[in-house]
Amino acid sequence: MSDFTEEQIDRYSRHIILPEVGGKGQKMLLESKVFLVGAGGLGSPAAFYLAAAGIGKIGISDNDDVDFSNLQRQILHSTKDVGRSKVQSAKETLEDLNPDVEVVPYTERLNSENIIDIIKDYDVILDGSDNFPTRYLVNDACVMLGKPLSHGSIFRFDGQATTILPGQGPCYRCLYESPPPPDLVPSCQEAGVLGIIAGIIGVVQATEVIKLRLGKGNVLNGKLLLYDSLNMDFKKLNIQRNPACPMCGENPTIKELIDYEEFCQVNF
Repeated sequence: MSDFTEEQIDRYSRHIILPEVGGKGQKMLLESKVFLVGAGGLGSPAAFYLAAAGIGKIGISDNDDVDFSNLQRQILHSTKDVGRSKVQSAKETLEDLNPDVEVVPYTERLNSENIIDIIKDYDVILDGSDNFPTRYLVNDACVMLGKPLSHGSIFRFDGQATTILPGQGPCYRCLYESPPPPDLVPSCQEAGVLGIIAGIIGVVQATEVIKLRLGKGNVLNGKLLLYDSLNMDFKKLNIQRNPACPMCGENPTIKELIDYEEFCQVNF
């Protein structure tokens, strides 16, 4: 235990006594680098628990500011943060929770030109975005780089999550080959969302990330976890890799990142 300070031994004691984690596993977490797409509903609980677990470096990308309507589910932020940058608010909150954690804020919107350089040095990517262009962008970049990706999404009273391991299972395009028409799926702003759903799915994503870094347990690779809160029902569906997938199939046709707003027929 010479690698830890007395404070760290105390802070992470409940991890260290777990045979599946131990001192070696906790050291791995402290050396891990995780990138979060979004400091909102899913990113907030995920970031809290990843920081508490001792993930050594957490990058967070979000170009939005905190709004009163966010506070119902985006627990990284408080009333005093309204009007402030979400990533700056997140950095302060997480580093106050655990000074072992370095939080790197990215205020620029992820796009085809910058995402590779931004995420290339991170071990795992966690996608908490709320729009299809970003989801396809993050998926394609992770497949190109061979980066493990935790995906989650929420809507009204429901949520879903999956883990993408490039080369070892299906990617997001295998699950959703093409985006829905832009007016078919309303946003949470239009349709609403039960705030606590973000906490449940975000924590599932954080759990997947920690298992990936520890190399323990089975992750949701090739599985889609569905959560129905009204009936308190969890289901897991098997999803298969699509041999004709343009991104990860046998003969991929996507060789470089594209214009994802045009692909999804939306404008920001």
